[in-house]
Amino acid sequence: MKTLLVYLAIFAGQMNTLQDKPVVHLHPNHDFIDTDFGGKLVEFINAPKVIYLPALPPKQDSRGGPWIVDAKNLGPGTITVLGKTQFSVQINVGQTVHIYSNGSAYSLKR
Repeated sequence: MKTLLVYLAIFAGQMNTLQDKPVVHLHPNHDFIDTDFGGKLVEFINAPKVIYLPALPPKQDSRGGPWIVDAKNLGPGTITVLGKTQFSVQINVGQTVHIYSNGSAYSLKR
């Protein structure tokens, strides 16, 4: 019984950390991440196989913080996200990546 309670507490704690960022869903017929998605978790459901980042890498999100997008693939297949200056990342089903922009290029944030 104690083990079950510990697992439930850990699970509940993880759920709270996932809800820190607003969640937006990319519409199935859109193949780009909007600049306004900075600071948010973007979930892909039935998205195109290739998704594009903003052509001009943004420096800040709407709240003045660094422009970071968490991108989560909910399926059904692998998605490739492309950006300026040869940025490319594949996101497998169930995987979340953190994409950062410094205003001139994109990179993965760990």
